[in-house]
Amino acid sequence: MQFVTMRAALLLAMMLLACLLPAQPPNGDCATAQRLCAHTVVQGDNTGGSAVPSFCAPAFSMVWYTFITNSVGGPVTVAVTIGNCLDIPGYDDELNAIVLSGDGSCTLPGFSAVSSCEESDIDFTVTTQALAPNTMYWIVVSGAQNNGTIEEAQCAFEIGISGPGADIIGVDMSAGTDRTIGQGENTQLDGYSAGPIDWSPTSGLSGNGVGDPIAAPASTTVYTMTSEIAGCTFTDQVLVEIVRRITPPNTFTPNGDGKNDTWEIAGMADYPGAEVVIHDRWGQVVYRSNGYRDPWDGTNNGRALIVGTYYYHIQLNQLEGRSPPYTGFVTIVR
Repeated sequence: MQFVTMRAALLLAMMLLACLLPAQPPNGDCATAQRLCAHTVVQGDNTGGSAVPSFCAPAFSMVWYTFITNSVGGPVTVAVTIGNCLDIPGYDDELNAIVLSGDGSCTLPGFSAVSSCEESDIDFTVTTQALAPNTMYWIVVSGAQNNGTIEEAQCAFEIGISGPGADIIGVDMSAGTDRTIGQGENTQLDGYSAGPIDWSPTSGLSGNGVGDPIAAPASTTVYTMTSEIAGCTFTDQVLVEIVRRITPPNTFTPNGDGKNDTWEIAGMADYPGAEVVIHDRWGQVVYRSNGYRDPWDGTNNGRALIVGTYYYHIQLNQLEGRSPPYTGFVTIVR
């Protein structure tokens, strides 16, 4: 008699608790399934979810998600990280999840499983078979009711998708490969996207809305590409690094002591087609060379030049084309 009374009291407590539980989640059915985007984890909660239909038996308190595969398709992995569950006697603490294909009708006969049903009271994953490209699929997360429990698990959790069939960056959009250019030079980016493109910042770019603008930033810049694909917004970045390809020193001492006797320019060996012209303050050319195999020793036709300031004009003539010239001054000190 006492057992019956205790059971009745427990059931009454359950009924009262059910009245206090939150209403059905906004994504409590197929028609209101929440969109998942690759590279993004979202917060979920199946508390108060619907009890039918049952795709993972026994399964209750369902919430629905949906995603669209990328343009190549392939397996997709769903990761579920379980948070706080209702810690009440009689309630389970296990969630389960399954991935479904469907005809869009949101009716039970219109669905079929494309993964096994996984269940756990700790974090778990569900991996599908190879999925078709550019196709919508559904995920059902629900609470379990087993091991003698009376009520199904009602838990907060995190959920996200990844894998060959879900990944977008590097498949359907990319900001392209990082670039290194010299000061005053430009380069064409090689970004792409299946959706509309927006660059930020736009300074130094020849235009917006395309994946391959010409980039000529004044300083090293990280460009961010933003694009919307199948209802999801993705971002990727590309670095355009500005370097000074050569660094001509502004002084040397051609006095025959074996130290700093020639005008050594670091990096010039990388540009065998470079043109180097040096003139004095009156504009007279005192040195000219194609290539810089033999650094200037401070002479003009074998005669030592006087101490003073001279001016250089260096054109690197790279394989990629002519870059802006390097100009400046160098002082002979004896």
